[in-house]
Amino acid sequence: MTVGLIGIALVSLGMVLTPGPNMIYLVSRSITQGRRSGLISLSGVFLGFATYLTATCLGLTAVFVYVPAAYTALKVAGAAYLLWMAWNTIRPGGISAFEARELPVERPGRLFSMGLLTCLLNPKIAILYLSLLPQFIDPSMGHVLLQSLALGSVQVAVGTIVNGLIVLSAGALAAFLAERPVWVRVQRYVTGTVLGAFAVSMATDRSKALVSA
Repeated sequence: MTVGLIGIALVSLGMVLTPGPNMIYLVSRSITQGRRSGLISLSGVFLGFATYLTATCLGLTAVFVYVPAAYTALKVAGAAYLLWMAWNTIRPGGISAFEARELPVERPGRLFSMGLLTCLLNPKIAILYLSLLPQFIDPSMGHVLLQSLALGSVQVAVGTIVNGLIVLSAGALAAFLAERPVWVRVQRYVTGTVLGAFAVSMATDRSKALVSA
């Protein structure tokens, strides 16, 4: 079991260090509204991870396998949300997510719900749990549900801690970019392009949800 915990911790570290919708959203909130807002948003992302983990351990996400339309609908919703974020990043008059500026303060509930939505609208997280957890479970040890919860909790912990560190250091990046306006414009278009690419990839993905043996 110890080997499995270490293995999934290493895999989780690689995952969280790969830029994606969660990281982009958390950084933008931290830069535009401060660390506290970033941490509130992170709590929403944390709940999203915990929701998918619980559903996976209880077998609820297997509905993606038996009801392909549900999986397709979630992918379409996720792609539309990413496109909306991309447009707001690159639209005329748009401002870089990493650019420090004064903004109306969003209510904590709004920050939390947007963090949760960003996480839940990424079906890859559910499929990741379905395919990743079984690789580290040892059926001979019994208590498969407890093993799944323990392994999944490690992933959630690693993801939350690393994202938390990113939130806390986002301000330094904002200060760096504040003195380099050209870099800010480049970052804005790169971020919008990345989000758009995520959306297109998700919308055109024809793979089906499969439960690993």
